[in-house]
Amino acid sequence: MRKSTNDKPKIAIALGSGAARGWSHIGVFRGLMALDIEPEIIAGSSVGALVGAAYAADQIVRLEEWARALDWKGILKYLDPSLLGGGLIEGEKLSDLVGRYVKDLSFEDLPRRLGVVATELETGREIWFREGPVIEAVRASIGLPGLFTPLQREGRWLVDGGLTNPVPVSLCKAMGADIVIAVNLNGDILGRHFRHGGNAGSMDDQQEKTDIWERIAGQVKSTLNTRKEELFSRLLGQSRNSPGLYDVIASSINVMQDRITRSRMAGDPPDIIITPRLSNFGLMEFDRAAEAIEEGRAAVERMRPALETLLSHY
Repeated sequence: MRKSTNDKPKIAIALGSGAARGWSHIGVFRGLMALDIEPEIIAGSSVGALVGAAYAADQIVRLEEWARALDWKGILKYLDPSLLGGGLIEGEKLSDLVGRYVKDLSFEDLPRRLGVVATELETGREIWFREGPVIEAVRASIGLPGLFTPLQREGRWLVDGGLTNPVPVSLCKAMGADIVIAVNLNGDILGRHFRHGGNAGSMDDQQEKTDIWERIAGQVKSTLNTRKEELFSRLLGQSRNSPGLYDVIASSINVMQDRITRSRMAGDPPDIIITPRLSNFGLMEFDRAAEAIEEGRAAVERMRPALETLLSHY
């Protein structure tokens, strides 16, 4: 059994993809810290790469403060439309966001070990980043195909890491982990975008969310030219109950990622799987960070007996 120099097990965490549901990763870290569990190895795909990088850089508190304050107007600031690239959104503003928390750091500069997964568009190969600029790796990993333009690096076009390794347990093990905690954000969300009943909240809550969504679409339409109006109308849909292009793309990718996650975990299982209950979260609902963070914390608490049992064996 591999052990670190102080004879404690190397604990790693694999952070999965899931767009706005990724804010629950922050709650998972909060829950683990309450149990005195602090992973020293972090591997992330897509939004898991973003939150993982903030944690590895000791910036998780700042990221949480920003996420909790984010509203629908704030979301608009990070939608920089692209009509010429390989995606509807350029993604440069997202790179600026990542830069707030990792600045100009390289992987070698981080106080904790970080690995980031991206996918090479031409070959479909899984690409692991463990050195070089952190900001480039994260930007590549969050490049959802069809939505964000791919990132070109060293002659390769790179897109979302969730396409090949949605919950990167294998990367954690390759980085020398003794214990791997996996956080799967997509365990109960298939078909969510086309489900209009169930536990989505009260009628007042649903009306408020619909109003916010319509306000987002309305704000976009009032500030962009005609071609961009049509672009974002198709992207966002007419309301929360009307799937837009993003919903269709994201829901299709959800199906694929769910199947890939099941297959990869069966062949390379983690020691613990934490599964926040996020079926009522849309992928673009970044303004619901407080709820997602609390559910991440609750998911850790549900797994507390299993975590304590596992760690007692070391």
